[in-house]
Amino acid sequence: MRTASDMKITIGHLYPDLLNLYGDRGNVACMMKRCLWRGIQAETIEFNTGDSIDFGKLDIVLLGGGSDREQMIVCQNLKRIREAFRDYVENNGVVIAVCGGYQLLGKYYQTDAGRIEGLSLLDIYTEQGEGRMIGNIILRSELSDIPVVGFENHGGRTYINGCRPFGRVLYGGGNDGKSGFEGVVYKNVIGTYLHGPLLPKNSRICDWLIEKALRRKYGPVRLTELDDRLERLANAYICRRFLKKKLARANIMTEN
Repeated sequence: MRTASDMKITIGHLYPDLLNLYGDRGNVACMMKRCLWRGIQAETIEFNTGDSIDFGKLDIVLLGGGSDREQMIVCQNLKRIREAFRDYVENNGVVIAVCGGYQLLGKYYQTDAGRIEGLSLLDIYTEQGEGRMIGNIILRSELSDIPVVGFENHGGRTYINGCRPFGRVLYGGGNDGKSGFEGVVYKNVIGTYLHGPLLPKNSRICDWLIEKALRRKYGPVRLTELDDRLERLANAYICRRFLKKKLARANIMTEN
C-alpha cells in the first residue's frame, strides 16, 4: 500500500468567479488542509468562465452556489463540458456540488424568470417554491457516524425521484421541506443545499470525499485519523441546541 507522501490530490474548483456565495470556497481550504495534515500532496486549480477543463487531471470537483442570474450564465459554460463531466461522474469521479451547483446537476431549475437547463447528470429537477428555506439544518447521513450540520438558504425545491438522499432531515427544510430528505448521493457525487461551509463543519464528509478520490486513483487506501475533538464538540453543541428546540416544540403541541 502506498504511503501518504506518494499520493497527490488535485481539486478542480469550477467557476468561483460566479458560483461563490456563502463561503463555499472554505470547502476547498478544508480538503487541502486535511490532505496536507496527513502528508498527502494537494493542489487546487480554479476554472473560471471560458476556461477549458480537463477532467482527466482532476480528482475532486467542487461546484459551488450562486444566484439564479449567475446560474444562467454558468449554464452556458456547462453545456460545453456536459459530456466530459458526465464521463467523469460515470467513471466514479468525486464531486461536491452545493446549492446552485447541486441544482445544476439535475435536469432543470424552473424559476419565475425562466428555466435554467441543467447538466442532466442526475435524475433530479428543481422548481422555485413560495418563500425561502433559511436556517440551520441537521441531517442523519450514512456517510457520517455523527449528524451532519450546516446552513440552508434556498428558494428552490429539489425532487430527487427515488435517488439516494445525502441524508434524512432531523431539523430544517431539506430538499423540498416535505419529503424529509436532503441532498443526493450518486456514485462518488454529493449534491447538497448545506452551506456553512459544509466540510469544515463536517470532517467525516470531507474525509469521505478524499478517501473516494484516493481509492479511485491509487486503489485501497486508509486515511490516517486526525484529532477532530473540537469539531465533534461543535457538532454536539449544534445538535443539542436545535434538536432540543424541536423536541420542546413537539412536546408543547402534544400537550395542547
